Amino acid sequence: MLDGYGSTILDGTWLTLQLALLSMTVAVLLGLIGAACRLSPLKWLSLLGETYATVIRGIPDYVLILLIFYGGQDMVNRIVPLFGYDEYIDINPFVAGVGTLGFIYGAYLSETFRGAFMAIPKGQAEAGLAYGMGGMRVFLRILVPQMIRLAIPGFTNNWLVLIKATALISLVGLQDVMFRAKGAGDATREPFTYILMAAGIYLAITSVSLLVLRYLERRYSAGVKAMEI
Repeated sequence: MLDGYGSTILDGTWLTLQLALLSMTVAVLLGLIGAACRLSPLKWLSLLGETYATVIRGIPDYVLILLIFYGGQDMVNRIVPLFGYDEYIDINPFVAGVGTLGFIYGAYLSETFRGAFMAIPKGQAEAGLAYGMGGMRVFLRILVPQMIRLAIPGFTNNWLVLIKATALISLVGLQDVMFRAKGAGDATREPFTYILMAAGIYLAITSVSLLVLRYLERRYSAGVKAMEI
């Protein structure tokens, strides 16, 4: 039925998963940094974080991918000759995809994390400090666990959107599941079959992700629900 393209599609699926997981790792780091900047009492730092979130969220992912991939590659090849390196540098599509998606969704997660931190009553941190806990211990033991619980719904939404956005990276040559499905469809002249298969794979990934993240949400909310009862 698959004309020998089954293993190719599976390889593309594994590449898509790697891209999504690594991109989300970068996005979480940038999101935390962005949230910290936006919550900073320093005006210039707050403005920097606000600018990052506003600009990136206001431009379509497709446009940003093309700008960062092609524009970034052009910029790198303009700069490196200044340091005596004359060979052309071709940026790996996978590395470019991870960096680009991580940069884009870091802006969205900065808003998610900022809102989660702001939802935690200030008195809890003050109580921890009054109890004798250090600032870092208050952050790790009191604020972060509550932030995770409050951020999971927003994180879930961003993760699902990011998974679907990985398909855009095929436009710059990454041989992910979308790229390979399209290639198989063109070769066999059965594009509908393979595009439908790719759609099913994305649906399977997002469905499993929802089950896992909903479990985590229930786990982190267990104590809160018990208190509300």
